Amino acid sequence: MADAGRIAWLRLARSEGVGPVTFRDLIRRFGTAERALDALPGLARNGGRRTPLKLCPEADAARELDAAAAIGARLLALGEPDFPPLLAAVDPAPPLLYVLGDPAIFARDAVAIVGARNASAGGRKLAEDIAGALGACGLAVVSGLARGIDTAAHAGSVATGTIAVLAGGVDVVYPPENAKLHARIAAGGAVVSEMPPGFAPLASHFPRRNRIISGLARGVVIVEAAIGSGSLITARYALEQNREVFAVPGSPLDPRSRGANDLIRQGATLTESADDVLAGLGARPRPGFREPPPPEDPAAAETDLAAARTLVLDLLGPTPVEIDELTRRAALPPGTVMTILLELELGGRLHRSTGQRVALL
Repeated sequence: MADAGRIAWLRLARSEGVGPVTFRDLIRRFGTAERALDALPGLARNGGRRTPLKLCPEADAARELDAAAAIGARLLALGEPDFPPLLAAVDPAPPLLYVLGDPAIFARDAVAIVGARNASAGGRKLAEDIAGALGACGLAVVSGLARGIDTAAHAGSVATGTIAVLAGGVDVVYPPENAKLHARIAAGGAVVSEMPPGFAPLASHFPRRNRIISGLARGVVIVEAAIGSGSLITARYALEQNREVFAVPGSPLDPRSRGANDLIRQGATLTESADDVLAGLGARPRPGFREPPPPEDPAAAETDLAAARTLVLDLLGPTPVEIDELTRRAALPPGTVMTILLELELGGRLHRSTGQRVALL
């Protein structure tokens, strides 16, 4: 991607109201980030927004890229050759990813290992042993560089190749005691994040971080996780992404084991060693990046758009409905419905939920 296209891609991703779903739909609708940026204000107005939409200024995007270059990080845009292929196949995939380290590691199959921050000594040792054995078999190990199980997983695989996914910028080390481990990972593997360099992690960004952890891997191993923990969020994302889920059983008297035990009851593979992970993965094919369909003819999509807006608004309500069902009932071209939903979302009037469902706010 040329520099101008990269800046436009970053500007679109950083503009107000544009998340991964909206970004995907905008690129499908308009073909390029430049055209999508030009169309955003009008889409928001058509969706009922009364205040101007805040677009990311070109100067801000350029400064962000300069900050990344200053620390040796690289921005990968979705669809570029070095973008992780498994993550690119997630729907919707992150539009961009900062990488500190060598993107070549993304060409390898990977397994994620996550678990409790207040992990037991036994849980840490098992996580480190599993990570080391998987690394010896040529697999990369993915985790979140948190205390406990994450740290043990990285420590066990740092010599063979590990990927740390952060909720803050790739240069923001948390916890601070992992600074040396962070440096070793960047030197021999990769540290990745959606966030800009220097960005301090916020609690609201950890679920997005967890989704990337599972998206980079063919399977996720849970070692010690309490009910309601972030590790179980990673397991849920893994199931949504059609990844394998593995769980290490533990004592029912230990709250740290209840989440993993519950996953086993729900069908996760009971895991005692790396051999269980390797057997569970088998020889599944790796999905690749799905090219978006070519942009639709704007003139065709605009045909009688005012009447189409009225029809779609009449069909929408506070109860979520599947987009396919909405399109069928409206008897409109899918591109027209997508444009109207984009307008409503940018106008702050649409809520998206799981299963490609939308509701009117």
